[in-house]
Amino acid sequence: MPQKNLIVLVGPTGVGKTETSLKLAEYFRAPIINADSRQIYKGMTIGTAAPTEEDRKRVTHFGVQFLNPGDYYSAAQFELDVMQLLEELFLKHDYVVLSGGSMMYIDAVCNGIDDIPTVDAETRKMMLERYEKEGLEPLVRELRILDPEYYRIVDLKNPKRVIHALEICYMTGKPYSSFRTNKKKERPFRIIKIGLKRDREILYERINNRVTKMLEDGLEDEVKALLPYRGSNALNTVGYKEMFAYLDGKMTYDEAADKIRQNSRIYSRKQMTWFKRDEQIQWFEPEQVQDIISHIVRYEG
Repeated sequence: MPQKNLIVLVGPTGVGKTETSLKLAEYFRAPIINADSRQIYKGMTIGTAAPTEEDRKRVTHFGVQFLNPGDYYSAAQFELDVMQLLEELFLKHDYVVLSGGSMMYIDAVCNGIDDIPTVDAETRKMMLERYEKEGLEPLVRELRILDPEYYRIVDLKNPKRVIHALEICYMTGKPYSSFRTNKKKERPFRIIKIGLKRDREILYERINNRVTKMLEDGLEDEVKALLPYRGSNALNTVGYKEMFAYLDGKMTYDEAADKIRQNSRIYSRKQMTWFKRDEQIQWFEPEQVQDIISHIVRYEG
C-alpha cells in the first residue's frame, strides 16, 4: 500500500499560502483541508481572505465556511473532524494538503490535543455573561485560585484562554491543568511540514495591500451583516473588532484601517514565533514551488 502523506503548509498571514497550496494540490492531485480558524465561518469571506469560488473550482477544499459565527468550535473538535476526514481522503489520494495559519489547529492535527471535556452550553453562557458584566480582571484572579498551575503559564490578557480554563474548572470540579498532558499522538500517515516566509518589509507591504483590498472589496458591509454575531468569539479577531470599533464611533474609518494593518503585522510576528519553534518545518519562499515539490517527493522524515 502506498505511503500516505499529509503536506502541512504554514506561514504568517499574507505570505501567500493560498496560491502555493493550490499549486501543490494541483501537482499532487490532492484536496486541501483548511486550517484557518476563521475561514470555517459563513459570512466571513473578505476579512479572512477565504478561498474564492475560483480557488475552490481549481481544487476541492474542505473545512471552509461550514459553521455560523455563533457556533462553538475548538482545536479539539478540529482534530477529530480532520482525522475522520483524512481516513476517507486517503482511500482515494496519496497526498492531502493541510493549509493555514492557525497554530493550535495545525498542532492539533500533527501532534494531537489533550482530551479535554467539551464545555456545555449553560456553562459557556454563564462565563460569557460574567466576562461581559465583570471584565477580565476578576476572572484572572479567580483562575489564580482555582488553577494556580495554569495561571502561571497562560496569557492572562487572552480572554478566550482564561474563560475556557474557568469553564473546565466549573464544569468538572478539577483544575484545567489536570487535563493537559501534552502527550504527542502517533499518526498513521507521514507528515511533511512546509513553511512559507518572506523578507519582513515585503511581508508587511503585502499585508498592508491586502487590508486595502479587503476594504475596497466591502469589508465594512460584511461586518455590518455580522452585527448579530458580534459577541461571538469568531468575530473577536483582526479586521472585525477594529471595524466594530469604527461602527461604534470609537475611531474613524482611516484609524480603523490603520489599526487593522498594524494588528495584522503583529499577528504575523506571533505566528512566525510559534512556527519557528518547530524544527520539523522546512522553510521556503512562496516562489520556490518547484523546490518545495522536490523536497516533498524525496522526503524521508
